[in-house]
Amino acid sequence: MNRWTGVAGVLLIVIGACSLARLQFDNAQKGPQKVTAKLERNHIAVTVGGKPFTCYKFEASQKYPYFWPVNGPALGRSVTTETSEPYPHHHSLFFGCDRVNGGNYWQQSNERGQIVSQGPKLIKASGNQVVFTDTCLWQQPGKKPVIRDLRRITITAPNKDLRFIDFEISLKALTDIRILKTNHALFSARVVPELSVKSGGTLINAEGKTGEKDTFGVASPWCDYSGARNGVTEGIAILQHPDNRWFPSKWFTRDYGFFSPTPMYWLKDDHFDLPKGQTLTLRYRVVVHTGDATTAGIQKIFRRYKEEKTEDGKQKTEDTEDRRQTIEDRL
Repeated sequence: MNRWTGVAGVLLIVIGACSLARLQFDNAQKGPQKVTAKLERNHIAVTVGGKPFTCYKFEASQKYPYFWPVNGPALGRSVTTETSEPYPHHHSLFFGCDRVNGGNYWQQSNERGQIVSQGPKLIKASGNQVVFTDTCLWQQPGKKPVIRDLRRITITAPNKDLRFIDFEISLKALTDIRILKTNHALFSARVVPELSVKSGGTLINAEGKTGEKDTFGVASPWCDYSGARNGVTEGIAILQHPDNRWFPSKWFTRDYGFFSPTPMYWLKDDHFDLPKGQTLTLRYRVVVHTGDATTAGIQKIFRRYKEEKTEDGKQKTEDTEDRRQTIEDRL
């Protein structure tokens, strides 16, 4: 074997090793990404593949706990805004409600009402998913709480282009609850101005209707907001679980970047009652994605999410009932 043959052999080995490494990297990127969570003094920091994804913020001085940032998979910049005009009280990705027994758990001063975290607990801190729970009290200063909620949050990254936040919340009435008609209610998101319809972004629902004009007040399983920054398109979708009361809820949408599936603006008799001791459980999936709703396959993701309640047949139903009983016991 001459010198050049030896060199060629070495080159082939190096090229083969590089190709194998590249293939392994590509396969890893296509599959589930490692997720980690760390509990800090006033937030839980979540990373995907070692890079920051989101924080669950629960400082006692806040109006309510919320997620911020909510970073897109491609740019690593938040697709939601922590505060922005108009309506700076919209904090990124959050759950709240106005007009609850005369209190306001959505906006205005804390004297009108706060949703106060009692301190989240990490259930699973790393792997293909992270899971944590948080018990929160809905109360006004100096008064007894009117609602105790237990929220369970599961975060996964199915691949390099998708991030899921599964949000389950069970609200237990500590007294007779009456919520009056309000557009300030339940699970909501506010995207950064660059992704808003006013800046050229796209708001679209499951039926393909777009913009505030055609999505406002329309019942739909999901809505998605997406837009381009620095030539890269990213977005965020909110999916309602079919087991939710009022499914599919009508949407309160705004071209400036707000969207929320809320039945509270279209209530029968303009109010909703939850008697003392009863519990209302709601589930949502947030999908943070590269590309627009079509590229990200939001419709397909919803179909899979919808099937989760029956994928194991009777056993799945029993598991769900056991899970709900556990929630009831903890509340």
